[in-house]
Amino acid sequence: MDVNVATAAACAIAGLGVGLTAAIAFRWSEREQARGASPRGGSAGRTGGSGLLAYEPPLPAGVDTVLSVLRSCAIVLGEGDEVVKASSAAYAMGLVRGGAVAVEQMLSLARATRRDGEIRQVELEVPRPGGARAADPLAVSVRVAPLGSRLVLVLVEDLTERRRIEAIRRDFVANVSHELKTPVGALSLLSEAVADASDDPEAVQRFAGRMQIEATRLASLVQEIIDLSRVQDDQLLVDPEPVPVDELIAEAIDRCRQPAAAKQILIAAGGTGGLYLHGNRGQLAAALGNLVENAVNYSPPRTRVAIATRRISSAAALGEADGELIEISVTDQGIGISEKDRERIFERFYRVDPARSRATGGTGLGLSIVKHVAASHRGTVAVWSVEGQGSTFTLRLPAGQVPAGGRATVPPTEADETDTTAPTPLPAPEARS
Repeated sequence: MDVNVATAAACAIAGLGVGLTAAIAFRWSEREQARGASPRGGSAGRTGGSGLLAYEPPLPAGVDTVLSVLRSCAIVLGEGDEVVKASSAAYAMGLVRGGAVAVEQMLSLARATRRDGEIRQVELEVPRPGGARAADPLAVSVRVAPLGSRLVLVLVEDLTERRRIEAIRRDFVANVSHELKTPVGALSLLSEAVADASDDPEAVQRFAGRMQIEATRLASLVQEIIDLSRVQDDQLLVDPEPVPVDELIAEAIDRCRQPAAAKQILIAAGGTGGLYLHGNRGQLAAALGNLVENAVNYSPPRTRVAIATRRISSAAALGEADGELIEISVTDQGIGISEKDRERIFERFYRVDPARSRATGGTGLGLSIVKHVAASHRGTVAVWSVEGQGSTFTLRLPAGQVPAGGRATVPPTEADETDTTAPTPLPAPEARS
């Protein structure tokens, strides 16, 4: 009896060992089959129809680290065009959706590179993310290269902003060339006229006066181009200083005193005195001077231009952390600006009325300079206007501290000494409907 029990126990142990060995062999066989399987659309850890884990080809050593530091969008495709790896920028740009490349042109390039192993680079236009058809497409540069024997690397660089800057630069150069050509050509013709009229003193004097006007216009254009080049990057100021607003207003009025007197236009200043801004005095003087000069140039004779100042809270004006802003408004009773033009008046060389601008010597750069000066001082510029009623341009800039020993000056109230009555300004832009 004891012999039978011992025999049965030995057989059971032997059977258990055979079963374990078979199970281990079966699992090993499954793993080897999975390794030899071709990847067809799945990331590591994804379960196929048979319940087996689909195999994902590993990236070559170091590639994952390199892709994570690239500025370009990176996409790694497998043999079945499945996305093995993609940067977050690729998803943000809408290039990858649902684990697949969403741009057919990129897929075609990847397939061609997978076939012949050649590196390809093209520039494409792809829809913006979000599916907005009306929006301009993104301009991208696509570079496709083989990555190992089975993977394809797609690098995408967004060229949209670069293209926009290049277009602005081209337009700027073309406009500058055109604007310079006009006074230079006029000076050339006038100089010939002076030479031909050497025996006519009256004609020489008339042509010389015209030459002086064109030379002044040319000098003004060159100076405004220089001013624009200094502020167009909208970078914050390096060494700002307290700037008295009253002195800026006095300089702006003095700058426009002669043309205002010729048209019998009264320039009146009012509001809170003794205010200071925090910034660059030269840039601020140029910005305010341009606003007042525009108001005079576009106003009919015997009207008024008002300059008003006040202190406001930045929380109410800009929706930012509470702080102090200085608001400077320049109001005229001129021709006004249409709604379609109000959206573009701060563009370089844009003119509401080109014929009138040339008659007044305008360059089309003044308001663009104002916009960039406001941006570099962390401020804003806004416009309210109604055709036939006039316009109000409002600068809002961070307030500065009154320097030690500083004294407020009394702002001038008029440019025509025969009329010292301050005009009634139009209501502030935020109060109008």
